[in-house]
Amino acid sequence: MVSDVYFPRVNGVSTSIETFRQALAPAGVDIRLVAPRYGEEPDQHGIARIGARRIPRDPEDRLLPWRETRDTVHAEAAECDLVHIQTPFIAHYAGLRAARRLDKPVLATYHTFFEEYLFHYAPFLPPAWLKGLARRFSRTQCNDLDAVVVPSTAMRDRLADYGVRAPMHVLPTGIPLSRFAKGDRARFRADHGIPEGRPVVLFVGRVAHEKNIGFLIEVVARARRRLPELLFLVTGEGPAEKALRQRAAALGVAEQVRFLGYLDRQHQLPDAYAAADAFIFASRTETQGLVLLEAMAMGLPVVALAAMGTKDILAPGLGGVAAPDDVDGFAAALADLLEDDPKRARLAAEARSYARDWADDRMAGRLAELYRGLVS
Repeated sequence: MVSDVYFPRVNGVSTSIETFRQALAPAGVDIRLVAPRYGEEPDQHGIARIGARRIPRDPEDRLLPWRETRDTVHAEAAECDLVHIQTPFIAHYAGLRAARRLDKPVLATYHTFFEEYLFHYAPFLPPAWLKGLARRFSRTQCNDLDAVVVPSTAMRDRLADYGVRAPMHVLPTGIPLSRFAKGDRARFRADHGIPEGRPVVLFVGRVAHEKNIGFLIEVVARARRRLPELLFLVTGEGPAEKALRQRAAALGVAEQVRFLGYLDRQHQLPDAYAAADAFIFASRTETQGLVLLEAMAMGLPVVALAAMGTKDILAPGLGGVAAPDDVDGFAAALADLLEDDPKRARLAAEARSYARDWADDRMAGRLAELYRGLVS
């Protein structure tokens, strides 16, 4: 595997890579990963770190150097049966070059819906121009590959509309269920001064504009008309936090929206899921929506927009509610759920059962089969 991003940079791509790295080993697949070095990360077996440059005005990411990345990926790929690209930047071109020169299969996972993502970071450019650029970029990269992994049927269909003709395989990342088996509700609430009877809703993810968290703040402000004590917890870090704090203040809910920053995934995050009464999510650009599945695995009912990758998760209507894409409708759906204890209990039980269908070992087994089909 080769990627422009990996832990300690926390995002969906890093999580997907690590989940598959761990789950593929029991399936008989040995993974070697080439990824950036962010600081003084300790050496890990099977991971080749490359010193990378900081990106101006982007403290979270790094820019891989072409020559060292090219040579490292080639050397690692020479000892492997295929190349799996995880990101579309320097890693993509280094992985593709190595695979073609070594005459080995190459595939990529399409993690990011660039058509909608770019507008938030280049608002000074015409949206139609940005969409066209994103579509051409994605089509060209995907059609150079032997296979493309997509996390959802919606993303597969969108790439087909772009003109992608490489074989596409719908294969979500999956959830390490053991990590999200239990959390300490009482401890988390006590640590954060939240009384047991207070209703709490939770968002987990990167605090970025494309996550549509501002919409959720408006939803919470509206839902408080029925639930005056409602508290919204936002976990994660990202560039939109300052603007979102200002939005909460403008709506008069600055004290009811708490930004908790990054939470440790081993202990703090499961406790946060356990402490909440519902999980809310409104991204319209998500290629999968892993956090919905994490919440469900914890028995936490979900209220979310059914858009792009989250459609596949919400379609069966198990463990969650697909909310209307407007503030009033979403707020009503959320308040209805929080006021209905029997419904929440039913959805919680459904969610735990449903999440098992998305277990990491199942998805890793499917990816291992794809690998073997490409090299046979």
